[in-house]
Amino acid sequence: MPAARIHLVRHGEVANPTGVLYERLDGFPLSARGHAMADAAAAALQADGIAVGRLLCSPLERTRQSAQPWADRFGVEAEADERLIEPWNRFAGRAFGMGAGLLLRPWAWRHLLNPAKPSWGEPFTEVAARMFDAMNAAADAATGSGDIVMVSHQMPICMVQRSVAGLPLPHDPRKRRVALSSITTFDRAEDGSWSEVAYRDPAAQLATEAVDRGAV
Repeated sequence: MPAARIHLVRHGEVANPTGVLYERLDGFPLSARGHAMADAAAAALQADGIAVGRLLCSPLERTRQSAQPWADRFGVEAEADERLIEPWNRFAGRAFGMGAGLLLRPWAWRHLLNPAKPSWGEPFTEVAARMFDAMNAAADAATGSGDIVMVSHQMPICMVQRSVAGLPLPHDPRKRRVALSSITTFDRAEDGSWSEVAYRDPAAQLATEAVDRGAV
């Protein structure tokens, strides 16, 4: 019987000293604390006695590194899945957030016309669609030998959370409930619908000194 439980895991703290929007750019691995956070996430599920039968991750360096503790602890090989990748964004590589400060930059105005899409990056609906496509494909292919872990990014996981909860996809990025190395767990019902069943923040103690900026 195919497994229907998936844990969406966010990567750990990124080495991003200048605070740029790192998007899909090269050169943004985990910090030393980020590695510890990633291991804390894997250790939390292991301590609960949960078996992991398959491990997938975004192809970016920070997510591949965050998947490694899962591979080591559960004896499964990480598989890259492009559908789990960070959304693209027109402001990639720039050192500012997606807040009111953008209004002081006239060159950016043309990208801010439709926040509900959003006009500055990959549409929310497309991000949600590819995430659910990856989740459904993994659940359909599961052998029942354990849960599925998918290591992804803040906004893609947020899109799944909001979709499952029936909330509008447009949102305030500052209020996302997707902490570094957090684990959001979903079950798939027989009718194919998904429900959130748990949210864990196993790296919360490490996060007290972490810098979480640069996410799309």
